[in-house]
Amino acid sequence: MNDIHNRTIAERIDWLFDLARRHGETFRGPEAWLARERYLAEHPTAIAVLKCMDGRINIPFATHTPTGILMPFRNLGGIFDLGWPHLGEVLAHHVLRMIGTGRRVLFLITYHWSRGNPRRGCAGFNYDTAAAIAHTKDIRRQVEHIFGSGHGTVYPLVCGFETDDEALAIHGSDGTVLDLAGLAAADLATLEPRLAALLPDMPAQMRADLLPLLRGNLDHIALVREQAARNERLLDIEHREWVICVGRGFDFLHTPNLALIIGPYSPNLGDPIRKAAGIIQSNMEAGRIPSDGFLLLASVPYDEIGVDRARAEMKSRFLSRFAADVVSEEFPELAGRMTTRTAVLDWRSRNLELIGA
Repeated sequence: MNDIHNRTIAERIDWLFDLARRHGETFRGPEAWLARERYLAEHPTAIAVLKCMDGRINIPFATHTPTGILMPFRNLGGIFDLGWPHLGEVLAHHVLRMIGTGRRVLFLITYHWSRGNPRRGCAGFNYDTAAAIAHTKDIRRQVEHIFGSGHGTVYPLVCGFETDDEALAIHGSDGTVLDLAGLAAADLATLEPRLAALLPDMPAQMRADLLPLLRGNLDHIALVREQAARNERLLDIEHREWVICVGRGFDFLHTPNLALIIGPYSPNLGDPIRKAAGIIQSNMEAGRIPSDGFLLLASVPYDEIGVDRARAEMKSRFLSRFAADVVSEEFPELAGRMTTRTAVLDWRSRNLELIGA
């Protein structure tokens, strides 16, 4: 996988769409479908993750959670405002749909930082972790304002992600933080009582459904540290993204450090696109990726054929044109090395379908 960053842009693009094809085939397979159904039967809480567009933030990968279980929402720095019209509607629709099937909803409201070097932290907050944490707490208050502060059905949980170890840090209701980077394999048996003490107001079923993520993260941290011990880790903790994704439906990009993913939520969508283009340019200038080009990929999911798919096509084309115009205006030299692709995603099958501009 590390070698893909050094190939030509044409080879990288071919590889990416082959990845999307293989992901869709696996997702549609009977074994994967049965695994998801079994997992959801055992862990019925619906879990949504609000996170940064940084390609290193890959919560399913870092928690060993099956693909398709966690619902992602991405934006620059994990910066969200539930007053944004589109975001508020999407989140409310998701919550009501889950509740309509009898499921509670857990929101993981995340920020990220680097323990080894602050400059590997979140560029969206100018590497100010305290500011990022403060923002996640603001989002938590917004969720409580909309869905209630009793937490019986919807629970907003502030959660840090340390990118060197790819470790979760769970913020308790009393300000205490459970940093999984500080635990060892021997602490696995203590996770359940630790979580109960940390989050006493969280429904018991919800805590039981959060535990597999923490157990998976402990296993993942051990693997990451083994890589670091073999000197195989440095390139994975630096920015090496060569794709800017705009829209939704990019869960096939389960490989860390590949893409900067921008959700279509902010009224000022141009700002995260400019920031993403700046990161791509700096990656090229630093020699972390080849300077021969990068990919701009727009995607919008649809649930039904007909009107729903047609609307997804129109929205994806708009996002593609809008993002390309921002890059061209702000980074004209970089725009000359931009390849644009526009797609829609069949959400039921995870089939990515390229469409004409």
